[in-house]
Amino acid sequence: MNERTGIYARRLSQMIKHETISENGQIDKTKFLEFHKLMRELFPHIFGVCSFFEHEGSFIMRWPGKNPGQKLLLMNHHDVVEATGEWKYPPFSGEIAEGKVWGRGAIDDKGELWAMFQAADELAADGFVPEYDVWFESACTEETDGAGADWLSKYMADQGLRFDLVLDEGGMILDEPIGGAKGTFAMIGVGEKGCADIKFTARSTGGHASAPGKNTPLVRLGKFMAAIDRNDVFKAELSDVTCEMLKRLAPTMDGIQAKFMARPEKYRGVLAKVMKSLSPMAASLISTTLAFTVAKGSEGNNVLPEEAYVIGNMRYSHHQPLEESLKEVKRYARRFNIEVEVLDPGFSSAISDFRSDGFRLVEKAVNEVFPGVLTSPYLMTGASDARYMSRVRDCCIRFAPFKIDDQQMASIHGINESVDLSCLEPAVDFYKYIIREVG
Repeated sequence: MNERTGIYARRLSQMIKHETISENGQIDKTKFLEFHKLMRELFPHIFGVCSFFEHEGSFIMRWPGKNPGQKLLLMNHHDVVEATGEWKYPPFSGEIAEGKVWGRGAIDDKGELWAMFQAADELAADGFVPEYDVWFESACTEETDGAGADWLSKYMADQGLRFDLVLDEGGMILDEPIGGAKGTFAMIGVGEKGCADIKFTARSTGGHASAPGKNTPLVRLGKFMAAIDRNDVFKAELSDVTCEMLKRLAPTMDGIQAKFMARPEKYRGVLAKVMKSLSPMAASLISTTLAFTVAKGSEGNNVLPEEAYVIGNMRYSHHQPLEESLKEVKRYARRFNIEVEVLDPGFSSAISDFRSDGFRLVEKAVNEVFPGVLTSPYLMTGASDARYMSRVRDCCIRFAPFKIDDQQMASIHGINESVDLSCLEPAVDFYKYIIREVG
């Protein structure tokens, strides 16, 4: 590796070595505050010119510009999920080997956080001053309840801040983003589905397992979950964003599939059916989903539960928001005498326009830094801290300037997370382009 890449790799490695796993209800923020100290050491020039405001382990920074007003907010979180399982290299070793930096957070999301601050630090070291204030935000709760970004977005709104462009983590650069699309695409997120947690409870008088009777709570819950899994509960619909995505992918495809995708508005019904059957990921782009993630019955092996429950994680679509999606689920719940309780309704955020100046700027940055890479808007199925920034933004884009393969995609929240060394320099150049053009 060359000298620049070596410096970059070692700095990212240091950030990975500092374990910042977030947990629901976590009170002690010491490790996050220590991570902030590490960031100051790694990026002294940008921290030297910015004001810094911390709230319970999350923070925002302001880089004063030549003129009053705000144009740009750059975001990436610094908490990570736990790292279980057998890893090739220890998950918090930050090992630099085989042309990669390894460890939890390499992609989600310390890699992007490093690139964002590395770019700003180099510009500040060169004496660059943005035309308008540039802000940075990094939360320590993105992987749990999002409380940090939620609070900070309200704080910024109370201060009267408004940004032309907010840029957070999201889509990346992929080969063949959907089956048959023979190209390399920067998938640029312009919105995300809402995310709600729902509890489904079945009750009975309990009893001894030796005489169970019919339709005990766990059986009813099983029938309910099977019915949801078996049927098309939610409405499938191609949004304008998904139509645009298909049109951009179509020229790289062959056969009848390309014909339909080139004119998605005309073939919405057919394409909805195709995408439903294509893959779980494709299906999730066009409808609400409900995944059952937690189950609880009695404490004893020989005891019928008086109460049993499952928890479902619902990712609700913009064309069928929470209440409408919930209405469909409740129809099935009533059939099996199951109570429904919304534990967390999530946060519904708007879709940004893929024709906007903000989106076009990100496209220009991709074209400048990644020659030959095509671009496409898409809707994220996962949740990010960006959803809260609808309070303070005109355009919110979700994109991480890393090229990753299928293994690396699977490693996010999995094992052997890593980022290629070849990705590091372009990622910094991407953020520099954004800061220069907007700031």
